[in-house]
Amino acid sequence: MYEYLVTKLESQGLKGNIAEYLSYAILAIGIILACLLVNIIVQKIVIKIVSNIINRNKYKWIRMLMERKFFHKLANVLPGIIICMFASVFPESVSELIRRSASIYIMIIALFIMNSMLDAIDDIYRTHPISKVRPIKGLLQIVKIVIFIIVAIIIIADLMGQSPLILLSGIGAAAAVFSFVFKDSILGFIAGIQLTSNDMLRIGDWIEMPKYDADGDVIDITLNTVKVQNFDKTIVSIPAYALVSDSFKNWRGMMEFGGRRIKRAIYIDVNSITFCTDEILEKFKKIEYLKDYIYDKEMEIKEYNQKYHDREGSLINGRHMTNIGTFRIYIEKYLQHNPHLNKNVTVMVRQLSPGEHGLPIEIYAFTNSTDWGVYEKVQADIFDHIFSVAEEFGLRFFQNPTGYDVKQIHTYQE
Repeated sequence: MYEYLVTKLESQGLKGNIAEYLSYAILAIGIILACLLVNIIVQKIVIKIVSNIINRNKYKWIRMLMERKFFHKLANVLPGIIICMFASVFPESVSELIRRSASIYIMIIALFIMNSMLDAIDDIYRTHPISKVRPIKGLLQIVKIVIFIIVAIIIIADLMGQSPLILLSGIGAAAAVFSFVFKDSILGFIAGIQLTSNDMLRIGDWIEMPKYDADGDVIDITLNTVKVQNFDKTIVSIPAYALVSDSFKNWRGMMEFGGRRIKRAIYIDVNSITFCTDEILEKFKKIEYLKDYIYDKEMEIKEYNQKYHDREGSLINGRHMTNIGTFRIYIEKYLQHNPHLNKNVTVMVRQLSPGEHGLPIEIYAFTNSTDWGVYEKVQADIFDHIFSVAEEFGLRFFQNPTGYDVKQIHTYQE
């Protein structure tokens, strides 16, 4: 066909340039068709066969390369190589332009190949436990930026027909511009090094940072940001450098300890606090947790009062048990027998400074589970019991008057 067209053009007197251009055009079309054919064969047949082989392979890293389309992007290099190989058949001026264009195409595809490979490396790394402690995603992003800059310099130098070293010599002058444009990336990179080297943050850590409305689990640590999924399933992005410059709470210590702290106070109406009479003590002796305590305490107080001459048996003179003190001991015994609390750490019931809301009695203990639901259930069960038994000790809890209380007053007055 090609010879027929050239012969016909020559027979009509159209020799020279037109025939030559036509031959080059037909050759160019042939090269383009060859590139498309090779790409289709590789993408549809070769890679499909390779994919089936990889899926039967036990090595995870090969499958992750496939998932990141590494081999698909690698196949896209072939058209550029074919064009470079046949560029020399064209005139020198055109050949140089084709070669440069093909080289730029190959370098751009190589950039995508490197990006896929680095993403696959991160995926492979995440399968190991150390990725929770030392994430490398931020470091890989730095590598991507460096590769991008290098490829961009090579492409520009190729288009200008100059050595890349000439462009590199001018980067020093543009350093100020780069530092301004990539300010967040630079700060994030430095912060990322500090966070990982000091083990301040890991993927999976529960952190709180009220300034950014963050209260949840860290799901990603990148060059510029740290992503936190809150417990309401919203996702908050925090600048990496903010985690170094500002304060945040990391609950990892609690998770590693294996228990959550209960630290809550109840408020006792001080008007309900009184000494224990003999009748009240006899009643308390029937309580399993207090029986031994009451007998031991009575003996201790009796010996003390005899020693220091307790006159006329007055409650003011000498030592006597109180309902609030006995109630506090009861709570301690109750906590010590609770199977859901950790007995190897501090379990304490203490009085705080009394105030306008009465006398605070604080419960301080740790559950033996970090599960949120279990923690709330254990805590609720403890305080349900405390609120229920307080009346047995003649104690009242402080509570501001409600509408029901006001209504009862009016009813009484009527």
